[in-house]
Amino acid sequence: MAISVFDLFSVGIGPSSSHTVGPMRAAGRFVDELVARGLLDEVADVRVDLFGSLAATGAGHGTMPAILLGLEGYRPETIETDDMERRLAAIRVEGKIQLAGRILLALTESDMVLHPLTQRGHHPNAMTVTAVAAGGEEVYHETYFSIGGGFVVTEAEATHRETGEPVGDSGFRSAADLLAVTERDRIAVSQAMMRLECATRTETEVRERLLHIRDVMVACQTKGMSRDGYLPGNLRVRRRAHDWFVRLAAEDPQRDPAFAEDWVNLVALAVNEENASGGRIVTAPTNGAAGIIPAVLYYALHYTRAGLTDPDAATIRFLLTAGAIGSLYKERASISGAEVGCQGEVGSAASMAAGALAEILGGTPQQVENAAEIAMEHSLGLTCDPIGGLVQIPCIERNAISAGKAINAARMALRGDGTHRVSLDEVIDTMWATGMDMSAKYKETSTGGLAVAVNVVEC
Repeated sequence: MAISVFDLFSVGIGPSSSHTVGPMRAAGRFVDELVARGLLDEVADVRVDLFGSLAATGAGHGTMPAILLGLEGYRPETIETDDMERRLAAIRVEGKIQLAGRILLALTESDMVLHPLTQRGHHPNAMTVTAVAAGGEEVYHETYFSIGGGFVVTEAEATHRETGEPVGDSGFRSAADLLAVTERDRIAVSQAMMRLECATRTETEVRERLLHIRDVMVACQTKGMSRDGYLPGNLRVRRRAHDWFVRLAAEDPQRDPAFAEDWVNLVALAVNEENASGGRIVTAPTNGAAGIIPAVLYYALHYTRAGLTDPDAATIRFLLTAGAIGSLYKERASISGAEVGCQGEVGSAASMAAGALAEILGGTPQQVENAAEIAMEHSLGLTCDPIGGLVQIPCIERNAISAGKAINAARMALRGDGTHRVSLDEVIDTMWATGMDMSAKYKETSTGGLAVAVNVVEC
């Protein structure tokens, strides 16, 4: 199985899966390799070179501090916000890190070398880490590509990904394959995905891990609704989720369906405000799009019969269905804003959420596929142009808008019988082709669109 639901939904930190989580994981892999090769004690210095989008918008995305923490041995899945802030404050005062928690080295964010106009070929998000001995000779180096959603590959792995056979066997590599499986075995999309997950773990483990993912999503949105003030960075973006929550809770104590859209907007805003502040987040499938699936899942659990009857079962079906659709985008196209623009992030998330909601609403696999197609078809061409390199404007509101789009797409699909002219496979291929045609200035470089129109210097 190539792409697991737990690859697409992983716990990490904000503000970016490709620019924060991925670089921290890459730095961690580098340290692990030094330890495995018995080279750690030879290291006297470390050089970090950032290329392309990582260099262009890394400051606003927290890339450099994430790398420092990764080199110390911290991981995005387990690091606590308080520990992160404490260590970074110490590093900035002392000008030193503890490589693998053991070797004291002089290294700060400003020591990293930026190459924003240089592309390393495989992906716009590239970084090379080089360990150097006391005499100046190279001990070990590796180039990593952060390819979206927190996924990281080395140069050799990236080459194999492009020229070799697909890794693993997910059982379906297209929506057509997926529909064939569901029709042949008379199962739902969620059941097809559960069967594949159970190839590597028990069904009980799958269910428990999915419910944990939901709980982290809920904790994130709850924290986002409890915090006010301003988000980090020089945009001075005021948090809105707290005030909205206070007002909505007073206006709608019984969760009247008439307020459903307001709650969906609120959840999306709360999650993405928490992401923008560097908080605990679930990539879904990226951090920049992390509010869409929690917001639509909230709708599924509070405003559908299946969700109200058995919220745990509905959660599991929802996330499995979303994961099945997300795996198609990850394998056939991209979920990286630096590679295909925001259509690959919020577009993919909206498509995943739409298909998942369609199943919870009782849709057939054909209607699920139709819902996913509708959501992406009307996300094609979305650019990634964050102002100041920060995951704030237009990212936060865009999550709320796209959550509403996902709900509408699911409802439109359920009014039909699943028959439609443009297939999900065709729209995924079109999204990829559109991304390849898109100018680099609209692909997470902050050199075009709103990022230029508003003209705010990256923090």
